[in-house]
Amino acid sequence: QVQLVESGGGSVQAGGSLRLSCAASGYTASRYRMGWFRQAPGKEREGVADIDDVGTTRYAESVKGRFTISKDNAKNTLYLEMNSLKPEDTAMYYCAADQRWWFLPLTPSNFRFWGQGTQVTVSA
Repeated sequence: QVQLVESGGGSVQAGGSLRLSCAASGYTASRYRMGWFRQAPGKEREGVADIDDVGTTRYAESVKGRFTISKDNAKNTLYLEMNSLKPEDTAMYYCAADQRWWFLPLTPSNFRFWGQGTQVTVSA
């Protein structure tokens, strides 16, 4: 059974940075597509970024140039480096994984495994 555990969330001021981590267990991370989603209160969960089996990445338009997704296969860990944070980035951030390692639409329905989430709060 795949388990995903996020960490690294917190509170920062606008313009600040945070690095989220997602420790994966129960599978070999390099064989999975992994991603980050976020959900703000009263809003639907939205895709932020994902990375495929060979390390190709893609990003939501709202975070391009500010966020970087990466993974360390040796540590089975996924990362999300977030820079130039804005108040609108405030949300619960979730790590997700799916055994279909090729790109599919970046929507929650295309990811089977989920972490519990880590809160990111950006103040103006």
